[in-house]
Amino acid sequence: MSRIDDRVARVRTGLDRVRPEHLAAAVDAGAVVVDIRPDHYREAEGVIPGAHVIERNVLEWRLDPTSPDRLPEAVGDDVHWILVCNEGYASSLAAADLHAIGLHRATDLDGGYRAWRALVSEQPAIS
Repeated sequence: MSRIDDRVARVRTGLDRVRPEHLAAAVDAGAVVVDIRPDHYREAEGVIPGAHVIERNVLEWRLDPTSPDRLPEAVGDDVHWILVCNEGYASSLAAADLHAIGLHRATDLDGGYRAWRALVSEQPAIS
């Protein structure tokens, strides 16, 4: 196993990752979805409706409730942040970084945007 694969596996033990099929319920319960993918992925593959778009390089400043550059939703350490990347690797690492600054409910979407997209693509259209 590579060192980075080992690191991802270790940080995931401290995360309560959200499965794609549970994302809507988590949002209904107050979770805030944050898409950390670069622009070119969002442009090519799409977005999760309602997700905040925050580039990874400024994530901590936008979600830290003590930062002058925070989002309006960053009201405390108990916000349930769900981070989304392409496949759920970078988002796991980012969620661990948020834990390190006290955002203990931060987590990520298991399988990332692509797993969510595959799930919603399989659902029949409502007529």
